[in-house]
Amino acid sequence: MKKNGILNSELAKIVDDLGHTDQVCIGDLGLPVPKNIKKIDLALKHGIPSFQEVLDIYLENVLVEKVFLAEEIKENNPDQLAVITDKFSAEVEIVFVSHEELKSMNTNVKAVVRTGEDTPYSNIILQSG
Repeated sequence: MKKNGILNSELAKIVDDLGHTDQVCIGDLGLPVPKNIKKIDLALKHGIPSFQEVLDIYLENVLVEKVFLAEEIKENNPDQLAVITDKFSAEVEIVFVSHEELKSMNTNVKAVVRTGEDTPYSNIILQSG
């Protein structure tokens, strides 16, 4: 049995296979997952696991060079945005797109990881470095 790192086997396999510029989305309870895109459902109940818990573990294991967030998070969930942006150094580019565009970008990700997060616009696409 694995002693550390990402213990969820589905997510560990995705992370282990990431190449430069590959993208993974970590999303909240309500984010739709496009057909033919792998969904890794970690949600147990509202709020568990939180978006931040999953993001922190992901960032411990993956080099990220660029992130995509919904423009709407600025107005509708500024506390979540502040915590997200604090996690990234100045070298990581943060790009804001419309929520609709973020959802359409999910047709090209390696996987969508569903958390138990139930706050608005708690979705991020992470591009590996």
